[in-house]
Parts: sequence; C-alpha cells; structure tokens
Amino acid sequence: MLTGAPRGTKDILPASIMAWRYVEQVMREVCAIFDYHEIRTPMFEHTELFHRGIGDTTDVVEKEMYTFTDRGARSLTLRPENTASVVRAFVENKMYGDVAPTKLYYIGPMFRYDRPQAGRMRQFHQFGIEALGASSPIIDAEVIMLALQVLKKLGLTDLKLKINSVGCGNCRPVHRKLLQDFFRPNLQKLCRDCQNRFERNPLRILDCKVPECKQIAVGAPKITDCLCDECSEHFAKVQELLNAAGVEYEIDSNLVRGLDYYTKTAFEIQYSPLGAQSAVCGGGRYDGLVEELGGPSTPGIGFAMGMERVLLALTKQNLLPEAAENIDIFVVVPDTDNLPLAFKTLNVLRACGLPCDMDFLGRSMKAQMKQANRLKAHKVIIFGEEEVARGVVVLRDMDTSEQNEVQIEDLSIILNKTEVQKHE
Repeated sequence: MLTGAPRGTKDILPASIMAWRYVEQVMREVCAIFDYHEIRTPMFEHTELFHRGIGDTTDVVEKEMYTFTDRGARSLTLRPENTASVVRAFVENKMYGDVAPTKLYYIGPMFRYDRPQAGRMRQFHQFGIEALGASSPIIDAEVIMLALQVLKKLGLTDLKLKINSVGCGNCRPVHRKLLQDFFRPNLQKLCRDCQNRFERNPLRILDCKVPECKQIAVGAPKITDCLCDECSEHFAKVQELLNAAGVEYEIDSNLVRGLDYYTKTAFEIQYSPLGAQSAVCGGGRYDGLVEELGGPSTPGIGFAMGMERVLLALTKQNLLPEAAENIDIFVVVPDTDNLPLAFKTLNVLRACGLPCDMDFLGRSMKAQMKQANRLKAHKVIIFGEEEVARGVVVLRDMDTSEQNEVQIEDLSIILNKTEVQKHE
C-alpha cells in the first residue's frame, strides 16, 4: 500500500473546493475593479532567479527552497514565492514596453521546506499582485487598499494593518551601522542565524522569531529615524493617502518583511484571532528588483496573501458559503431496456446547461430514488416501462413531491423554462 501524501501537503477534496472557488472569485472580482490582470508563471524556475531576486541571506533561500538538478544538470527550484517569477516574466517578455504601470495578479501554489503549521503547509497557495512601473506613493496606497478590500469583501473583521518604511540604498547603510553597533555587545547571545546575519544583513535580525533574539532587539535603532529625505517624504505621503481613505493603521518599526528585495514601503495585514500566525497578507515596494533581474530600472510594489490562512480566518468567523446543491435533475431508470433513451435524454439536458446525473450501478428504483435524495436533486425524471411505451416520463418535484407525466420531447423545454423562472 502506498504511503500518505508527503508531509506538509494536503489533498483539497471536493467538499472543500467550493470554499476555495468562492475566495478565488472574490479575489478576481476585486482585481478586475482595480484593473489588475492575471498572470501565470511556471511552478519551477532556475535556482539563480531566487538567489538573485529574494536574497542569499533570507531564510527562504538559505533553508526552505526545494531545489533539484534536472537531467540536463541544471539547478531548478520549485517557486517559494512568485514576485521574482513575475518580474522575470515582466523582463523576459519586455512588458516594460507597455503603458505603465503594469498591474498583474496571480493565484497558485508555492513551495517551502518549513515546519508545517496552521495555515501554512510545505505546499501552500498564495494570491498576490504586482504593480510595476510607478514610483508614486499613490500606487503603494492602492495596493494596500486592494488587499484590504479583498479581505473586507470576504467579510473579515478584526484586521490590523501595520506599515513601515525600510528605506533605500541611500539611507539603509546608515541604519545598518547603527544596528551593528547596537547588537555587537550581545552578538554571542544571538542565535546562529542572527550571528550570520550580523555582517551580511543585520536588518534581518529584527525579523527573527527566536524569543532571545526578539528580547535583545528591543530598543534597536529604528529605520524610520534614518530615512533620507526622499524615503521620508514617500512614507509620509503614503500615510497621508491612507488617512484620506479612512484606513486605520499602525506604524511598526520592526516590520522588515522576510525578503531582501523590499525598499521603502513595507506592510502587513494581521487577523488577530489566528494567534501567533496572524499575518494573512504582506508586501511592499521593491524598486531595484527589475534591474537586478536584467531589466531596465523600474519601480515595483506588490503583496502576497496566504490563501490557507484566509480560509482559516473565514472558517473561524463562519463566513464560508454552504456547499452548493449542484444537481438539478436525477434520471431514474427502473427498466434497463430504457437505458439508451434515458442516456440520450440525459445528454440533451446537459447540452442545455442543466446539471444532471443518473445511476451507473444498475440499482433498484428505490435505491436510485435514495441516491437522488442524497444528491439533493430538485427534480427526478423516471423512465418507467409503461410511461415510456406511451412516449412520456414521470417528472417529480422532490421539494413538493408533486409529479406529472411529460412528453419526452418536451422535457428540455419545460426544464429550461423552470430553471429560468427559478433564477428570476
């Protein structure tokens, strides 16, 4: 017997699919309102893309990537996130030649070798957007508003928006030196990862989840105190726009995000009832990433939203729709001689767009009627021997128990008319 699904993966069964489709539909509808368009990238890329795009000092690249060598001796990696892939597609397909900004969204699986936890498996799903080609703070505010609108349209409350500025190449070196001076006296008390980060990227120490490191980081110099004039003005404008839109937020100076490509605006949306893993969305600006991946200097900003965590939050607030009753008609055939006619009729009704099903196991009429009940069919068509001989079938309404004889050739007309009236 085969073993179960690999650790950190999960089957999404038919009973759960409607919830996923509902969430995806809301995401697509909001993206359409904001004029974002779907992009689909490969699920694996050349490993170099993520080393250059995400950063060698990140936990993702150092510990969490699924990397393998193919038969051509090429190093490939299952995508751990999608921003680098979208930017690679943007550069490779010369999308920067289109009218800016290029506004894209994606929905799909990502892969990270991490400890499975509530709302985050090793194969997990993200919805995200990327806006490329605009440096104005107004696009930062729009991206944040889009994320909030998705979550609010799904009905979520108790949301907390945190924002920060992580500076740029001009002001970050100043902050870097201040951080190193701050952490140097306690360097040996930091975890091994943070000791490695001390020289390469001390800003990442602020993102460490180890309790001892978090305690040592209390009172660390804030990047917002080191911002250059351009970054300071940009961050102030983002706040002004959020205030104008009536959005509540908190400035969190320790919010640095987990990836190296971020510049200026960084943000996170938390759903507090999820506890320690409360972040359902995070993102920010990455003005140097397109150039790093071989394209022209192009500003960008985006976010990623964990779909499993969103579904977990919706479940906690009982906001997911009930499973749909997706079978309108069940065809019952007591006499196998009438199977060809019943099968023909079934397919005529399906061609008319009516959801239908029938028995495939040769069960008794009583068992077939029970199956129709289990499927919550609204109507049953019974191909009885005597009725078929007269060119009719019995049409039974399962909600009212009313039944009538109907000419077989009139079935599709009658049922289509009933379906239209039901949706008026």
